[in-house]
Amino acid sequence: MPAIEKRLSGDGKTSFRCKVRLKGHPVVTETFERLTDARIWGQRTEAAIREGRHFGVVESKRHTAADMIERYEREILPAKRNRKAQATQLRWWKAKLGAYALSDVTPALIAKYRDELRREPIRRQGKRRTKDAPERYRTPATVVRYLAAIGHVFTIAMREWAWIDDTPMRRVTKPREARGRVRFLSDDERKALLIACKQSATPYLYLITVLALSTGMRLGEIMSLRWNCLDLDRGLAVLHETKNGDRRGVPLTGHVLDLLKELTQVEHEKTALLFPSAKNPNKPIEFRKGWNAALRAAAITDFRFHDLRHSAASYLAMSGATPSEMAEVLGHKTLAMVKKYAHLSDSHTRAVVSGMTSKIFSGEADARS
Repeated sequence: MPAIEKRLSGDGKTSFRCKVRLKGHPVVTETFERLTDARIWGQRTEAAIREGRHFGVVESKRHTAADMIERYEREILPAKRNRKAQATQLRWWKAKLGAYALSDVTPALIAKYRDELRREPIRRQGKRRTKDAPERYRTPATVVRYLAAIGHVFTIAMREWAWIDDTPMRRVTKPREARGRVRFLSDDERKALLIACKQSATPYLYLITVLALSTGMRLGEIMSLRWNCLDLDRGLAVLHETKNGDRRGVPLTGHVLDLLKELTQVEHEKTALLFPSAKNPNKPIEFRKGWNAALRAAAITDFRFHDLRHSAASYLAMSGATPSEMAEVLGHKTLAMVKKYAHLSDSHTRAVVSGMTSKIFSGEADARS
């Protein structure tokens, strides 16, 4: 039972000091101006201690959001693959939430800054906006990434540091993202692009493009490829660093395998990278200028390098690959990311519907004949 002590200060003001003492736990005290507030606090605190929740409450009052973000930046962020982007996002949140105690960071407060994120004009670093240029704003997808960044910080603070009992992000609604882009090369575009890449003076451009189209690998995965990642006898590339953090094997067959075998005949002892820069063999080649020139030569518009991955996925779908097979090849943890290509392949659903209709209407055909 909490003990409440009435106190009188030198200036004549009355206060009430509540003390909660439970066996096996340190004594907890708090002072209030009203007796009712002291009683309510005592009852809630005693219940929280018995249920093992009080430590987190104390910690949430002791630490600010800035403390939480700074510790995350020291201990967690350096190991993150996309740490540069997340560092920018966390700096924004620190400027907005940093002064608040964690106990005062509510879902309503985060929702307020979520909306501010969406309305806040942004400018590219180092570039000035001309007078007639329209203001640029963050897309819903960008806002979702900002929320994911701060959400993981709260999750770590809750699960590993016990600074909070629960994360306020559970009750914050994320903006609805636009439907994902699906732009893939037609047969004529693919032929024209490959010819332009083959004729390009940029080293490796043709092989890089064929590799992306054949495997659906991301640009970062291709650029980080090393010779020890390849097992050409088995026709396999092993990716040790991927977007979702899992190691993955990528099959290499046909034309791309032949090109890689040809590349092994070129001297590469000076670097471990598959596609090194001529200026610095320890860094991957910069091919953007040649890539853009090849697109212009092939008369292809509205196309990015990442769309080669979409092209590979689309070709897989049109070849009859199941969603689970596509997810395995492309390195997706869930099937949600490959559903955008479902409309390109009706072979599986057609077979399912055909089997269902033949079963339930089998007697109708016999009755009519």
